[in-house]
Amino acid sequence: MIVDKDSVVSNGLNLGPFLVEAKFGYHKLWANDSGRNLAGDQSGTLLGIFPKLTLQFRKLTKTELELVVPILDSARQETKYYDSHKKAKVTMTTYTGDYEITNKSIINENQKNEGFSVAFISVSRRQ
Repeated sequence: MIVDKDSVVSNGLNLGPFLVEAKFGYHKLWANDSGRNLAGDQSGTLLGIFPKLTLQFRKLTKTELELVVPILDSARQETKYYDSHKKAKVTMTTYTGDYEITNKSIINENQKNEGFSVAFISVSRRQ
């Protein structure tokens, strides 16, 4: 997987400078006719592969959080990333999972939050 400071862009915001790790998952969704028979052989219909980017954010300042959180709170995002199967940057429509922001030092207003992770999950199968 090719990952650099410009690897992941969501709703026009380059998330690369805020990240310490990016995990690229490709999850298969099988139809309800899928499973194993009594002989142990697997069969079924593959409905598609649904990309999921799990992004680990570094400690962010208040200003940086104010840039990122509206994207995480939106119902849908247009997310660009490098897809190694296509050997190119692609754009997919995503939704985000839940996230939590932890502040361990609420007395110090200059203290940054702790790092956190959030998943960007494709609403459609990879084409």
